[in-house]
Amino acid sequence: MSVVKSPLADEGDRRVVADALQGALVDLVDLSLVAKQVHWNVVGPRFRSVHLQLDEVVDTAREHADIMAERAAALGISPDGRVETVAKTSGLDTVKETWIRDTDAVQTLVEALGSVITRMRERVEATDKPDPVTQDMIIAVTGELEKHRWMFQAEDAEGLGA
Repeated sequence: MSVVKSPLADEGDRRVVADALQGALVDLVDLSLVAKQVHWNVVGPRFRSVHLQLDEVVDTAREHADIMAERAAALGISPDGRVETVAKTSGLDTVKETWIRDTDAVQTLVEALGSVITRMRERVEATDKPDPVTQDMIIAVTGELEKHRWMFQAEDAEGLGA
């Protein structure tokens, strides 16, 4: 049952958009949790810069998780950001529950962001025809996540042989 009537008349389109928004919501909630866990546990010579960078990722993920959830609600789709849903359906790897060297923290975020970006790009493709408005929102967050990934990759100069 939905109390909000969807402007998407076609049920197939609605399902595609619902899946894209729900997947984006879960990825963003989990990304914020992963980044915060690493943020609390990062150690090493680059602690401060990595620590602050992680907060930027958390802010981006939280802001866009809310945008995705509210878009879903506006389309008559009930968003599900519960812990159990995120735990069951997230595509992100878990992180250690102990101190994380700054170099490992950077690599963890490069991988986590890469994983989310890959799925976001799939959602961009999937929502092209059914709902360009949702597609635009997913494009916006993907661009921000790609910027964060670039910054973490640049932080990892050793990984490039520099």
